[in-house]
Amino acid sequence: MVQITEVRLSRRNSKDGKLKAFATITFDNQFVIRDLKIIDGKKGLFVAMPSKKIYDSCPKCGKKNPIRNNFCGKCGARLNPKRMDRREEHRDIAHPINSQTRDYIQDIVIGEYKKIAEQIESGASDSGESRRHEDFDKISAFVDDDEIEEDSGKEPELADRLDI
Repeated sequence: MVQITEVRLSRRNSKDGKLKAFATITFDNQFVIRDLKIIDGKKGLFVAMPSKKIYDSCPKCGKKNPIRNNFCGKCGARLNPKRMDRREEHRDIAHPINSQTRDYIQDIVIGEYKKIAEQIESGASDSGESRRHEDFDKISAFVDDDEIEEDSGKEPELADRLDI
């Protein structure tokens, strides 16, 4: 099995308090997965895989509309509710195939989150270990969600870049 060789965290202070951090993981110093979310759920912390919002095209004008819309945002035409499963608004971009791999990723990422959160809470000095998580300490010092939206530095989704 591939090994996680690096975990980078960026802590968030979401309005509902459920989103705790974003994570980036590197496998074998060769493959990176960004935008994993550490979420505080009913049964404790868990890792949500990166996902994208699903869109459906208007049968009349062709505009892409969020899957939950009943009417087109451009022409107002009624969208076909049976065309796609409207319960599924997002689809994972990357995800583990089996539960063993999911547990491995979750254990490593949440373990790293807890370790760094404890260091911050205890006011640990800037040792070599805490320097590895510079973005967790400095960039994310509980930035408001509004600031994240404006200056996230994230590339737009492929559909946005292609004007689809």
